[in-house]
Amino acid sequence: MDKMCTEALPLTMSSPEKQETICIFGTGDFGRSLGLKMLQCGYSVVFGSRNPRMSSLMTSGAEVLSYSEAAQRSDIIILAIHREHYDFLRELTEVLSGKILVDVSNNVKINQYSESNAEYLARLMPGAHVVKAFNTISAWALQSGALDASRQVFVCGNDSRAKQRVMDVVRNLGLTPLDQGSLLAAKEIENYPLQLFPMWRFPFYLSAALCIFFFFYCVIREVIYPYVYEKEDHTFRLAISILNRMCPITALTLLALVYLPGVIAAILQLYHGTKYRRFPSWLDHWMLCRKQLGLIALGFAFLHVLYTLVIPMRYYVRWRSRNITVIQVMTKKENPFSTSSAWLSDSYISLGILGFFLFVLLGITSLPSVSNMVTWREFRFVQSKLGYLTLILCTAHTLVYGGKRFLSPSVLRWCLPSAYILALIIPCTVLVVKFILIMPCIDKTLMRIRQGWERNTEFSKSAVNGKSDI
Repeated sequence: MDKMCTEALPLTMSSPEKQETICIFGTGDFGRSLGLKMLQCGYSVVFGSRNPRMSSLMTSGAEVLSYSEAAQRSDIIILAIHREHYDFLRELTEVLSGKILVDVSNNVKINQYSESNAEYLARLMPGAHVVKAFNTISAWALQSGALDASRQVFVCGNDSRAKQRVMDVVRNLGLTPLDQGSLLAAKEIENYPLQLFPMWRFPFYLSAALCIFFFFYCVIREVIYPYVYEKEDHTFRLAISILNRMCPITALTLLALVYLPGVIAAILQLYHGTKYRRFPSWLDHWMLCRKQLGLIALGFAFLHVLYTLVIPMRYYVRWRSRNITVIQVMTKKENPFSTSSAWLSDSYISLGILGFFLFVLLGITSLPSVSNMVTWREFRFVQSKLGYLTLILCTAHTLVYGGKRFLSPSVLRWCLPSAYILALIIPCTVLVVKFILIMPCIDKTLMRIRQGWERNTEFSKSAVNGKSDI
């Protein structure tokens, strides 16, 4: 039995010293999957069912009894049933008194009821010890072997001994219990599986807004303007050209927005003279979403690379190249070689390759499987030092792209500058402010604040010493 459990799960676990019996009410997909996992890990499992004789899908080694008979076989009873079916438990009040009831139920939508399912169960069965657990683990994860985030099991309950016994069961299954406190946390735990990308919502909305803005900005400059003034149809640019402008601009802006909240936080700490004052809630949320912003920025950078690689295959590019060649042959003229233009072109490409390489490195180290293998100092070095180097290279890549046309009035269309100039505003601002913050006179003060020094406390001590001297 121990061999089976070790092969089934990626983590090492300790089988219970004595075969303990666990009762599971409910023979649905989750109940059966949880029962099978417990059997593999050395537990004796008994199922409680309203129709014990009709439960033909049970695995060998598990018993199926009526609710009353099954409850008498174990001190721990896992309720793998929905909240609306809890009413039958009133008939088992005497049998369940003093038992540990583990509520694994979830709701259909967030905050569906005024109180959590676990709190409702505790009010329904006041003589039992209710513990909330296992609701964040799926039947598929139990069957295939829980990996990464699926290992975490949130546990809460008012009785510490009952909660500890449930957490021991969680550990024996190769999972990681996380104590969330009393049953007051049950509602938040029940809402957790219903949240759809909670930390990705703000990055998605922000990136979508940037894409829409830059897309229409480029359409106005490169499609509408030529049609109005030159009567030329440039709508073919919508497929690749404009998208290939939008993607790198959005990627660079999002990358700068990854490091902007850290700069703002440093300025606030310098302004208040302490690290113990809370940041605004919007800044806290922004800092928590930096990883997601960076990964979305990396996705746009990948799109930029792909769109750039297909440029030679475009009909417009091939037509223009042939047309220029024919004109040069007919006029017997050629464009002279420009060393400065060659330097700008090669530098632009080289900076883009180096920046994209470091960008990919940042994305790889942000993956949990990689970040868990490095120390905090190594992770901070990659994400901070190399991150700012990536921002510098990508910003320089955009600056060199403009070349001699960067601030030329000829690039203005309806007084609108090129889109890449707009993309440089936030990155350049972040880099300039960061350069100021790392100056020795400012960096020394900032390091003292982050080590616990407070400016107001220092002033208070000086004032007290001055009064005592008088």
